[in-house]
Amino acid sequence: MQKTSVFKKQKPFRLPGFSFTLGFSIFYISLLILLPLSMLLLNVTQLSLSEFWQIISDPRAISSYKLTIGSALIAALINVIFGTLIAWVLVRYDFPGKSIMDGIVDLPFALPTAVAGITLSSIYAQNGWIGQFFDFKIAFTPIGIMIALTFIGLPFVVRTLQPVLESFKKEEEEASASLGATRFQTIYRVILPTCIPAILTGFTLAFARALGEYGSVVFIAGNMPFKTEITPLLIMTKLEQYDYIGATAIAFVMLVFSFVFLFSMNCIQWLLQRKKLQGGRA
Repeated sequence: MQKTSVFKKQKPFRLPGFSFTLGFSIFYISLLILLPLSMLLLNVTQLSLSEFWQIISDPRAISSYKLTIGSALIAALINVIFGTLIAWVLVRYDFPGKSIMDGIVDLPFALPTAVAGITLSSIYAQNGWIGQFFDFKIAFTPIGIMIALTFIGLPFVVRTLQPVLESFKKEEEEASASLGATRFQTIYRVILPTCIPAILTGFTLAFARALGEYGSVVFIAGNMPFKTEITPLLIMTKLEQYDYIGATAIAFVMLVFSFVFLFSMNCIQWLLQRKKLQGGRA
């Protein structure tokens, strides 16, 4: 007689599959992001097209768009340059106080934005520690806004680039040098192409963060219409005046702009990644 095994074959344990994780992800994103944004869109539909256009094309609103987008763009570009440099120094060199410098980079993440705004406005005021050395005003001007946006956006670039630089193999640099490439050629042709996707990601995060910044900017901007009034402040002003429809319309404009910008940057990154894969296969 054939003996039957007393041990039953157990099914291997598997982590939750594609269907479960995808369903939960869609539910979570819908609850956290899509539902609130759909309410914003629903409120906008209460306006006629002419009313909507009148609100978003108001000269005061146009001025705030230009200041917000322009300041965010300049701040993000500054952070790309100096954030890349800081990430390079933190990854490639050992020096006294390195861990302290590495921790300081994260301060804008942890520091309340209102505290950052008060601190920056006091430092860059005309009688402040730094502002007193300049013949022109920094605080309560567009320059002060750019400084505040640069302050809050720096960690996004540094922390995005660090893992990429850490994973970069020094053997590739040595191979480039052995083939006769100069230091500049190695950086330009070997290191930089590897870092471009991370640089674009850091720029995107810093720019997107700056677009919606309110707490740190409101203290150093001066908040003068047509001069130093950013779009988030204009939205808050309309809410304080119980103009909910006007605030919603302007917020919708910023939402659409942010979505188009993020979608465009994702497309650029996808094209770069595809080009890199095609180059690797060739």
